[in-house]
Amino acid sequence: MSFDDLIDRRGTHCNKWDGMEDLYGVPSDTGLAMWVADTDFRAPDVVLNKIRNLADDGVFGYVNCDEVYKGAIQWWMKTRHNWEVEADAIFTTTGLVNGVGMCLDAYTQPGDGIVLFTPVYHAFAKVIRNAGREVVECQMINDEGRYELDFDAWDAQMTGSEKMVILCSPHNPGGRVWSQAELQGVADFAKRHDLLLLSDEIHHDLVFSGHTHIPMPNAVPEITDRLLMLTAPSKTFNIAGLHTGQVIIPDPDLRARFRARMSALSLAPNSVGQFATAAAYSPEGAEWVDAQVAYLDGNRQLFDAAIAEVPGLNSMKLESTYLAWVDFSGTGMERAEFTNRVEQTARIAANHGRTFGTGGENFLRFNLGTQRARVEEACARLKSAFGDLQ
Repeated sequence: MSFDDLIDRRGTHCNKWDGMEDLYGVPSDTGLAMWVADTDFRAPDVVLNKIRNLADDGVFGYVNCDEVYKGAIQWWMKTRHNWEVEADAIFTTTGLVNGVGMCLDAYTQPGDGIVLFTPVYHAFAKVIRNAGREVVECQMINDEGRYELDFDAWDAQMTGSEKMVILCSPHNPGGRVWSQAELQGVADFAKRHDLLLLSDEIHHDLVFSGHTHIPMPNAVPEITDRLLMLTAPSKTFNIAGLHTGQVIIPDPDLRARFRARMSALSLAPNSVGQFATAAAYSPEGAEWVDAQVAYLDGNRQLFDAAIAEVPGLNSMKLESTYLAWVDFSGTGMERAEFTNRVEQTARIAANHGRTFGTGGENFLRFNLGTQRARVEEACARLKSAFGDLQ
């Protein structure tokens, strides 16, 4: 397949395309859906063929495919990220938002403070609040369009009621790939305040040339006694609808606590998601990912160049992910005005920055994981919608 092949997802019960009119007022027939973080690419043939084979077999009974499933995860993490993972450390959840919820349930209590470095993926705050925990927002520094961590300020914020910190690595929505020194800083922060560290690394395969993602256990191995890792093939291979993610727990005592909650709730993985994961985490899958990252890099460069031509708009330079984070503060417009121009004039549905927490108020997030022709169209529409600034 070619990543340029246009796929019409309208009328397929697709959240991103069929839901944008109700949520954003962007017409479904002429609008561009650039909000939900899945791509408009078909999954690789190695995954599709596995699912076809399962369907052809026609039997969907109980299975135990842990050996092939966990073996594939171990191979992928070692081959792609130089990270040695024990099979016993791998737990399967219904996606990573569910993984966050399970970690909150297993390791914290209602009323506990959960630290977020904001702005950050909006689902974190939602699941924290739904679990009856308290969101503690630690705002990052926006240093001329690049997020930096501000541990001195955050140390002063801590009250002792905080029990966990959630790191998004690579960062969504800013696209940062954290350095070794920054990851060490996060680990030291967690130790100083006796926090469990939940590291969401779902975007770790989507890293652009010149940058290297470091898994937290490799960056700071001495912190594994308080470390919970989140990974999934969903963003990498566009199989989020299979709702299969992993909580990987290096420490045996923490594993036992998590296993006890999984058992108490009688949670078990979806076999189709497991088989699809095993198929994806393969040499064929790796080849497809490399091609996808190169394609996304082209989309990123095209989009950034267009945004740079509009005075007052600034797109953070992505080091990873397919999620562009655009700052509209330079326009001098109120949030309602620039949002209206994007949604009603340009007819583009993009995530509202304020949902990502403190510091995101003047931003919109645009999903570039789509065909080049749609990115080109979005660029043209945005230039036209803000044409009076040029």
